[in-house]
Amino acid sequence: MVNIKNKFVIVALACFMLTGCDEVSESDRLIYVKPAEVSRAVLIEDFTGQRCINCPNAADEISRLQEEYGEDKVIAVGIHGGALAVYSNAKVVGLRTTFGDEYNNYWNVETWPTGLVDRQGTPVTHDRWSALVRSEIEKTSPFDITLNTTYDASTHTLQISTDILSTETKSCKLQLWLTEDGIVAPQQMPDGSMNQTYVHNHVLRAPINDLWGESIDVMEGEHAIFKHSIGYEEQWVAENTAVVAFAYDDNGVIQVKREKVTINH
Repeated sequence: MVNIKNKFVIVALACFMLTGCDEVSESDRLIYVKPAEVSRAVLIEDFTGQRCINCPNAADEISRLQEEYGEDKVIAVGIHGGALAVYSNAKVVGLRTTFGDEYNNYWNVETWPTGLVDRQGTPVTHDRWSALVRSEIEKTSPFDITLNTTYDASTHTLQISTDILSTETKSCKLQLWLTEDGIVAPQQMPDGSMNQTYVHNHVLRAPINDLWGESIDVMEGEHAIFKHSIGYEEQWVAENTAVVAFAYDDNGVIQVKREKVTINH
């Protein structure tokens, strides 16, 4: 005799066998789910110089904003260029660069410190950064950027992989910069004195993929992966370096990501 429980099992198996071989159309097998937009990180391009007495105050403002929102949400890059920046020589560790001068010239920077927040408008003084950061950080971004970095100590070369997943199809530019923290170099202070052991952070060391980056196309829901490399100069301390990657267009920065460099000994 077949009990009631076994009858249910037999019926269920029969139904499965009858339906399990039904053909399923290709459109019903895979349903595309659009990626969700992600929270936005904010880029501050800090135009600075070692002979700028108010520039340490701007650095303090960056630290305050990072404490408030998180270092992964407020990403700063110190661009040394212009009349108050200092080139290196036999006696002085200077942080001024030719590309720093070019960025200063492009943005018509004539007073320091000033900064761009997500490339919204023109450079403004550091007392206005907080309101701009708050406005930008409340937005979402169609881009999710993942960075993988590996520095080979034997060849002094950094390999970078940038992965962008987007919620929309978009053409824009991708910029990669190398930055360094913990650089001890002179800095004029707000009281007019010269601090010979001032610690400079998030200093722009080099553009990795040209001065203004490269044009890219990303497709909705697809990973766009970009590979780059850069050789290190002798004075750069690999352990203190990071890569800043940001996508931008004529409307400003779309998304920014910072990743500390991983050392492969």
